[in-house]
Amino acid sequence: METKHSTPDEKAIRKVVISALVGASIEWYDFFLYGVVAGIVFNKLYFPAGDPVIATLLAYTTFAVGFVTRPLGGVIFGHFGDKIGRKSMLVITLMIMGVATFLIGLVPTYAQIGIGAPLLLLLLRVLQGIGLGGEWGGAVLMAYEYAPKEKRGFYASLPQIGLAIGLCMASGVVALLSSLLTDAQFLAWGWRVAFLLSGFMVIVGMYIRLTIQETPEFAAVKARNAELRIPFADMIRRYPGNVLKGMGARYIDGVFFNVFAVFSINYLTNTIKISRTEALLGVMASALVMIVTIPYFGRLSDRVGRARVYMWGSLITALASFPAFWLMTHSDGNVMLIWLSIIIPFGILYAAIYGPEAALFCDLFDATVRYTGISFVYQFSGIFASGITPIIATALLRSGGGQPWQICWYVVFAGAVSAFCAWLIGRSPAPAGLAPAPAR
Repeated sequence: METKHSTPDEKAIRKVVISALVGASIEWYDFFLYGVVAGIVFNKLYFPAGDPVIATLLAYTTFAVGFVTRPLGGVIFGHFGDKIGRKSMLVITLMIMGVATFLIGLVPTYAQIGIGAPLLLLLLRVLQGIGLGGEWGGAVLMAYEYAPKEKRGFYASLPQIGLAIGLCMASGVVALLSSLLTDAQFLAWGWRVAFLLSGFMVIVGMYIRLTIQETPEFAAVKARNAELRIPFADMIRRYPGNVLKGMGARYIDGVFFNVFAVFSINYLTNTIKISRTEALLGVMASALVMIVTIPYFGRLSDRVGRARVYMWGSLITALASFPAFWLMTHSDGNVMLIWLSIIIPFGILYAAIYGPEAALFCDLFDATVRYTGISFVYQFSGIFASGITPIIATALLRSGGGQPWQICWYVVFAGAVSAFCAWLIGRSPAPAGLAPAPAR
């Protein structure tokens, strides 16, 4: 016989999933809003330079800093999440992200305060990275550890929808402001509105998160007094291979996402010469499609295996970059063709990676180090998989004489690495960690 504590009812699971989804949506909105704006505003207002490519690279460098600091947030909040609990860390991370994003909307420009402007922007981006570094692991863990084992792929994919919703909100808000305002108004003050909106959303998210309970699996760890003094050290000692395989599998996720969600906006506006609003609407449409496709592939991973879905998703998604960029370059400015070149690979195929990813990484670790493990794998790999991708793509575009094919080969390389690591994960035994406490 199992206790109510060991098997949460459907109402409790739904409440936890909604809490994780709302919080994740807000956090991703905050984080991606910076990426959306970096190449169209920050390069002009905070990093003025004689060469517009250099200015854009500098703006994307501060974007990358957020990814560099995410592992720090993952280690810090993963440590306390594995010792104290998942819920309390989620409240703190949401507050850090929300305040940092709100304050970005108030930072004076380079013309107003000089070098202090990019330095303040850099500091707040660091705080954003630390906050999100702890947020992602906690959000997916709440859903994963509450869910029945046979449905963990599906339930863990639901907080992943927060990425799509957050990206949709970020690109949608910027697209709306771009369409309603002149370029001069948007650069002068319009972009700030998108950042200031974060303050209201954080209040809503905090209210929802304060009402949830700790996960049954971690409650079992606490009941046995099995919390580790240093979860990170234990993770490295017991799961070094799983850490490396997880980081390798994450490679295509970060590369593909940032090529299509961040770099493509700058590419479409500056190289293909479509309007900023049209480019943003294409990304937003892809995000809307992902809201459906992410849980589909999460559920599929429960049926046929997470590693298998992820492996094939990595290969197919990476190869799709070639026809996608070919369609962009031969579109003659046809907006519908450009949107298709984003929606099919990004909105549909990419979900085969991102849908099963959370449960795939959770499966690598037992409950005593799981928050630390998945946070470190996801966030540390993000430095090279995500943070530097817009910089690499910009450099490869220049190296290729304005043609995107070097970028596509880079994406294919990332896909091959991730597919191989997913294949290795599929051949690995499940972690033999602490079992949940028996029912009493």
